[in-house]
Amino acid sequence: MDKLKKVLSGQDDGNQDGPSILERANQASTLAWGTRMKGFIICAVLGVFSSVLGTCLLWIPGAGLPVFAVLYTVGNICSVASTMFLMGPCQQLKTMCAKERAIATTVMLVCLVLTLCAAFWWKNNGLALLFCILQFLAFTWYKTHTHT
Repeated sequence: MDKLKKVLSGQDDGNQDGPSILERANQASTLAWGTRMKGFIICAVLGVFSSVLGTCLLWIPGAGLPVFAVLYTVGNICSVASTMFLMGPCQQLKTMCAKERAIATTVMLVCLVLTLCAAFWWKNNGLALLFCILQFLAFTWYKTHTHT
């Protein structure tokens, strides 16, 4: 606790007597296997439910597309986050940034942002739908490339 106080107050001199704060946080956040499975299942179900609900609400006149864009994007974020419960946040980031998945990850994240921009800022239904399709393709590409 003293180390955290020193870092947050700017008094840390950078000497590391033990594991770094990031390593300590990672160690402190370890979950039991049952808890990991529950988190994975909850996030995966929320992701699928959100995406399906967004697709169903797409046809609401006027507000359908923005609602779809948000729910579909949240669904994809939940789906990616679900695997974080199984492998841990650090390993998830390493896997996402691995050479085999870096392009798919980048395209997927950019499309997530562009979907929301097209739906809310630019108010362009065609672009929002295009970016949702690109999200799906990038997400599929991301999931099919395995880390060796």
